[in-house]
Amino acid sequence: MKYDFTAIEQKWQDKWLEAKPYSAVTGDTDRPKFFGLVEFPYPSAQGLHVGHARPYTAMDVVARKKRMDGFNVLFPIGYDAFGLPTENFAIKTHTHPAKVTHDNVENFRKQLQMLGYSFDWDREVNTTDPLYYKWTQWIFLQMFKKGLAYKASMPVNWCTSCKIVLANEEVVDGGCERCGGEVIRKEKSQWMLAITKYADRLVDDLDSLDFIDRVKTQQKNWIGRSFGTEVDFKTTAGDVMTVYTTRADTLFGVTYMVLSPEHPFLAKWKDQISNFDAVTAYMEDAARKSDFERSELNKDKSGVRLQGVSAINPVNGTEIPVFVSDYVLMGYGTGAVMGVPGHDQRDWEFATKFELPIIEVVAGGDITKEAFVLKGDSGVMVNSGFLNGMTVKEAIPAMKQWVIDQKLGHEKVNFKLRDWVFSRQRYWGEPIPLVNCEKCGFVPLEESQLPLLLPEVDSYEVTDTGESPLSKITDWVTTTCPCCGGVAQRETDTMPQWAGSSWYFLRYMDAHNDDALASQEALDYWGMVDWYNGGMEHTTLHLLYSRFWHKFLFDLGVVPNKEPYSKRTSHGMILGEGGEKMSKSRGNVVNPNDIIDLYGADTMRTYIMFIGDFEKPAAWSGQAVKGCKRFLDRVWNLMDMASDSLEYTADHEAAIHKAILKVNQDIEAMKFNTAIATMMALVNDFYAKGLTKGDMKALTLMLSPFAPHMAEEMWELLGFAASEGKMACQMAWPAYDESKTVSSTVEMAIQIGGKLRGTVVVPVDSDEATVVAAAMGVEKVAKALEGMQIIKTILVKNRLVNLIAKPQ
Repeated sequence: MKYDFTAIEQKWQDKWLEAKPYSAVTGDTDRPKFFGLVEFPYPSAQGLHVGHARPYTAMDVVARKKRMDGFNVLFPIGYDAFGLPTENFAIKTHTHPAKVTHDNVENFRKQLQMLGYSFDWDREVNTTDPLYYKWTQWIFLQMFKKGLAYKASMPVNWCTSCKIVLANEEVVDGGCERCGGEVIRKEKSQWMLAITKYADRLVDDLDSLDFIDRVKTQQKNWIGRSFGTEVDFKTTAGDVMTVYTTRADTLFGVTYMVLSPEHPFLAKWKDQISNFDAVTAYMEDAARKSDFERSELNKDKSGVRLQGVSAINPVNGTEIPVFVSDYVLMGYGTGAVMGVPGHDQRDWEFATKFELPIIEVVAGGDITKEAFVLKGDSGVMVNSGFLNGMTVKEAIPAMKQWVIDQKLGHEKVNFKLRDWVFSRQRYWGEPIPLVNCEKCGFVPLEESQLPLLLPEVDSYEVTDTGESPLSKITDWVTTTCPCCGGVAQRETDTMPQWAGSSWYFLRYMDAHNDDALASQEALDYWGMVDWYNGGMEHTTLHLLYSRFWHKFLFDLGVVPNKEPYSKRTSHGMILGEGGEKMSKSRGNVVNPNDIIDLYGADTMRTYIMFIGDFEKPAAWSGQAVKGCKRFLDRVWNLMDMASDSLEYTADHEAAIHKAILKVNQDIEAMKFNTAIATMMALVNDFYAKGLTKGDMKALTLMLSPFAPHMAEEMWELLGFAASEGKMACQMAWPAYDESKTVSSTVEMAIQIGGKLRGTVVVPVDSDEATVVAAAMGVEKVAKALEGMQIIKTILVKNRLVNLIAKPQ
């Protein structure tokens, strides 16, 4: 019988949509709940790609297995559909972004269903749906009322191509994450979210979560919490420069100071800086660089010394030069740093370039580029006055206390994390539900007026001044102040794409609720997401932002848990053939539709899970795809070979029990490739020794999470759908007998004088006499020991026996 994958897959996709076997039930107390989550896609015009298919298939396998384990599974999907690419496409094609989004979503839904994913389609969400973004706006209003949303004029990242403000997290390798265009610094009034107020909790609460280590590490590094001291340096200009340092013990080694190009002292000292023209030119050049370019460690060091102003080292009274340099960022610390070139690579390079003194303050040899590193706690202080002879561990608190006693500073906890730039000067985003009244200031809309809908516009182009297209719709902008009833202006900035994705997992719990973002019953029942898989590239964006929003909602009493996700795993990228990153320019992008047309969705699913270690990058291989198709063909053809018995074949019984256990464990550990390899080995055994329908039943159920269409068709053809009254996806995972998963024999290596001479199969835990007797029965071993006398035997139980012999 031919395996007609096209007809089979369409048949079962239609049946699943009609029968809804994947629907979750809120409040199902007879079964434990499991909430599995994938990052919802941005519905681009290009459609689904294999980058989506790897994580989605993996979590679909997990969700299907959890249902078979008796869980009430919530496995939902939706679309993160606001954003710049859609707006740019709308501008280019003169099509409304809503129409573009609708068409793209339709295509994505078709592709997702084509791959047989077991999503609960009744809970589908779309961030551009007013019934959805009503609650995004509601959350923003609560933040505004609690003082977490505020407006500030600040240097921002400005994409010169998109003409849009970017958060630090949206600047990748010095360019715009979306278009790759040049990013410069620009002063602009922006809405901000005070994520820094949650910085400590965002770090500390990671310890209680089942996140893979690299996710935790990346979040901690991005938040960048450090414990140090703020120290005041007097200047000859009369002002005090405050710096933050985690190594107060190195103050005796400070030989210069550096200010950020944005530091307000530069303008204040204009009349005292004799080379202010050179300083101004440098500041203007720095404004054209992104934070990434400026802080990159290997970039050439640049700067201008301030002629006419110096600083004074507080520990020794030495007058030291002050520079302006772009590697110092105003957004981190105080915008001023102290230079300790004896023990910091960047400072050493800067001091070397500008021929500044380099003083060793922690003993450790020559001061060179290769020996700049500060010694650990056991390093001994030198050239450091009252600290001399102390270890670093002793010197840090001693100097910190001295600074405090001398009223030159105080202890300080610092973070690299900056507040979130939350407004965008674009059309296609959630309107910010505030009005600006000349009398009352910024005033929130009444919650009863939500959602504040996007108005229709003729043009989606940003204005020449970089303002939102909404600013040109005067009849929408001009409104009434909810507070005093006077004339007011609507806020014309919109929210960033990350807004809707910061709480979407909560909406899945109760997707059609008009009265709340989700009912209390649903929030209490589903609780935390049990398992969330997503890309590492979102660790410092969506994952961090959504944890922040969730903590805020927890503080409001809206959600019952302080964290949204119990477990977070991550996957490696799918690379093109040859190991290069997939890109249109290389012509190596793989379209899932093409693979499905050629080999079927189940082959695509099986291959994408067999491609390699799930957490690591893997290169696509057209030949390997064909190999997975051959495997499924072999499974299909087993039906013609199976006898009618519903019992396991005696020769296969132990192998089947072992396979059931191994596949079970491998799915939980996300070792999908070895799970499939285990089933491949079992199929080989079936071809070698024959099989029964009972054997086939176990294999079909094990295969069901990976190749669900074919498994359902085989389940039906073998008669199990009729006899069991259920689809394969609704069946329990096959049981295994623990005693039959343990081998009664073991293969042991035989060594003579430490050299391998053969192997022997013996009962598990055999004693020395039994193993030696069996070893002597191996022809190659017996021949090697002719004329020899065994004088010593070394037995490593169940692994090897080493026979030490000498001539007789």
